[in-house]
Amino acid sequence: MNDSHPPSTRLSQFSLNGEARDYKGDPFKRLANALRDDFALTGTKVGCDAGDCGACTVLIDGRQACACMVAMAQTDGCEITTVEGLSSAGELNPLQRAFLHHGAAQCGICTPGMLMAATELLNREPEPDRTSVEDALGGVLCRCTGYQTIIDAVMDAHTFTEATPARHHGPSVGSRLERIDGVAKVNGTDQFGADSAPADALWLRLYRSPHARATFQVGNLDAFAACLDGIETILSARDVPGENSFGVYPHLKDQPVFADGHVRYRGEAVLAIVGTREAVDGIDFGDLPIEWQPQDAVTGVDAALQPSAATVHDSTPGNILTTGRLRKGEMDAAFHSAAVADGTLQTAFVEHAYIEPEAGFAERVGNRIEITACTQAPYMDLDECARVLGVEKDAVRIIPSACGGGFGGKLDASVQLPLAVAAWNLNRPVRCVYTRIESMASSTKRHPAMVSARAAADTDGRLTGFEMSADFDTGAYASWGPTVADRVPVHATGPYFVPNIAVDSRSIYTNGPPSGAFRGFGVPQAAMLQEQLYEDLALQLGIDPLEFRHINAIRPGVPTATGQKLEHSVGLAECLEALRPHWTRLRAEAEAQNAANGSVRRRGVGIGCMWYGCGNTSMSNPSTMRVALTGDGRLTLYSGAVDIGQGSNTIMLQICADALGLPTTDFSLVLGDTDLTADAGKTSASRQTFVSGKAAFLAGQNLRAEILRMANVGDAATLRLEGATIAVSDDERVTHIALSTLPTVDDEGTVLQGEGTFDPPTTPLDADGQGNPYATYGFAAQIADLDVDMELGTVHLRRIVAAHDLGKAINPTLVEGQIHGGIAQGIGLALMEEYIPGRTENLHDYLIPTFGDVPEMDVILVEDPEPQGPYGAKGIGEPALVPTAPAIFNAVRHATGIRVTQAPLLPHRLKAALDARAEED
Repeated sequence: MNDSHPPSTRLSQFSLNGEARDYKGDPFKRLANALRDDFALTGTKVGCDAGDCGACTVLIDGRQACACMVAMAQTDGCEITTVEGLSSAGELNPLQRAFLHHGAAQCGICTPGMLMAATELLNREPEPDRTSVEDALGGVLCRCTGYQTIIDAVMDAHTFTEATPARHHGPSVGSRLERIDGVAKVNGTDQFGADSAPADALWLRLYRSPHARATFQVGNLDAFAACLDGIETILSARDVPGENSFGVYPHLKDQPVFADGHVRYRGEAVLAIVGTREAVDGIDFGDLPIEWQPQDAVTGVDAALQPSAATVHDSTPGNILTTGRLRKGEMDAAFHSAAVADGTLQTAFVEHAYIEPEAGFAERVGNRIEITACTQAPYMDLDECARVLGVEKDAVRIIPSACGGGFGGKLDASVQLPLAVAAWNLNRPVRCVYTRIESMASSTKRHPAMVSARAAADTDGRLTGFEMSADFDTGAYASWGPTVADRVPVHATGPYFVPNIAVDSRSIYTNGPPSGAFRGFGVPQAAMLQEQLYEDLALQLGIDPLEFRHINAIRPGVPTATGQKLEHSVGLAECLEALRPHWTRLRAEAEAQNAANGSVRRRGVGIGCMWYGCGNTSMSNPSTMRVALTGDGRLTLYSGAVDIGQGSNTIMLQICADALGLPTTDFSLVLGDTDLTADAGKTSASRQTFVSGKAAFLAGQNLRAEILRMANVGDAATLRLEGATIAVSDDERVTHIALSTLPTVDDEGTVLQGEGTFDPPTTPLDADGQGNPYATYGFAAQIADLDVDMELGTVHLRRIVAAHDLGKAINPTLVEGQIHGGIAQGIGLALMEEYIPGRTENLHDYLIPTFGDVPEMDVILVEDPEPQGPYGAKGIGEPALVPTAPAIFNAVRHATGIRVTQAPLLPHRLKAALDARAEED
């Protein structure tokens, strides 16, 4: 290296994507940051800044490296390749095309790192096997895909020789159409929350509470800021123009933007420092003029429910935020049955661990505020920002960036509110990017639960009664606590007919991090115990576990726990039938292996089932979509359904295209922007395909009907868009509609448009939880095949076989990818993920499944059409996860005889249970 430059401006000369480049700056600057800041190559993502996630993987002299762990001083003379260097003359290379074909890019935040690691492998081994791929890509984490499609893509990359994919012909619905936004994900051009901002944007960094419960006093912030070069202001609660509170429910806006003298969890936002990036990053939080008075924290639901417990919120004595209740039948005689099983289960906080930390920017445009950020709920963000700023809703615009995973964790507002306050007050653009530690310390979690239940069945194996009591730790603020308390009683019995039911649930305030939405809203916690109790009943009665579930499966016309009678799309029995041959074979293999191999390594095969209501519980749940055609022939779908990786951008287009009768290639998309799209509701509760998809279907039909009316033809006619002309063919007659001659209806030049709105029909639940809470449900059954090391207490997964009734697979590739990803998260829930505030706030100490933790997965799609859904479709997001942990726990039971009482089932817990049983024997 050239030592003539002082350390602060040392020169590095290197090759970057085949071009000679110079860098003269801080020699200790991370390569990842230099690529993004100095060379505008934002395809390299930063997920952790610690070498744990691999999102920033690049090639240095042909070898993969985490760019966040390489100092610029180390790059002199090197050849560096980033994801932007993979394409040639704008054409994707075979690996990128394989990723698109297999659906290996979902949210896309890990995709550049995966591609770079795979490129190194393929350069030395053009046709690798599965083990080679797992080894080579093992340092890159993915939270969406479950890894299987990535493995498939890398193994198949050598077969992709065509320069461009073949054009799709025929109906879109049911086809494996490549992700419509996929090219941007594999070439590094997709814009996530941290990837863009105005050049003059200030930086914002939040100071967060180091205490779980404390009071505090803030000194003279203005005087302190005035002494610091580059610091514009330090914001506190006093600087919020409107209401210093936000929350999911209108009557529960209990969380402040900035804490005002009192903090309720470790990681709560207290101050926001705004200034130049260098000045903000250089702040020593220990110098801030703030004095703390720590108090004893209320930790866990048991402590919160003690009569002597401190009150987390003065408005809620006793710390019980809300309750849920369901009663059906008569409980007195329900448990005078042939078999009774009872038990308890304790679960932990679980972190979403999306690879993209929260990020975005805000700027004031006249008397309006515009916010670009990663989000699952742009219209909720709009409402929250308007409230906090004290302005009308039409003064707020939310523009969703690409979202690098969410799973429920990006439903609650994060960067949006402090950014809005800062940009509004300063009249300057302001940006913010959470660190990994900050994201994990402050974001919502899956609710820890304390669940107890009992179940009974008669001699024929038919369930006669079920009782459950479930307490959920909602943390310091309400978030989605009421939703969990409401949803769990409906689902507590699982997808089975039970004549007599009593379920009570409570969401309870503590001084833990806020618990929010995480792929299931409490249903996974309940299912983990309920399915184990049914396993116990089957064993007591000598009935095969799959057969026991088949006997009791909800069927059309049979009343659910809430008394609802589902007449269509009730596919659990069909899912079980699809699994039966796999079950029979795998159980026989396990029995033979256990008989032959002794007692050190035991094989188990278990099953778990689930059902899940699509959409909000007994609440209005509408979505609106619009499709427009301009005078010059531009056809655009305006969709407010935010795609967080599940593929809704593609799904909505496929549905609308077929409803209209034109190919997807004729469309362009406008996505999420609240100024340009109607409210399509939240991306949550497995609702977008069912609800927004139906709205897209209705919008396409609406525009089609208008075109057919103008041409005076019947519905059998076909459409063709020819530039600025629509050709309508009816038998041998072709009518041409010259779009340029039609009057415009808006500033965009629209001449024809269609709009669709769908709100699934539901009814309120009465005091006993009876009613029709959801218009439709997803059903599933999964088998887990695993080995248990009896000496170490470790679990090795061999295979997961999953059968899912999703009504209709609009795009089978995307559906399978959702199921793979849900299974992977279910594996983490069952076996490894436990968030401990202050201890597991990074991706090194908090473990999520890697390539080596996820087995091969077989997916069976059961299509029992839902008449109210678009082309029969319903949701798959949460159903993909819910049955996995129950299946794993029942497989552990099959292998060891141990019923799981605490999740996750970490090795030391299983080993302790095995040792305790050995002592009893």
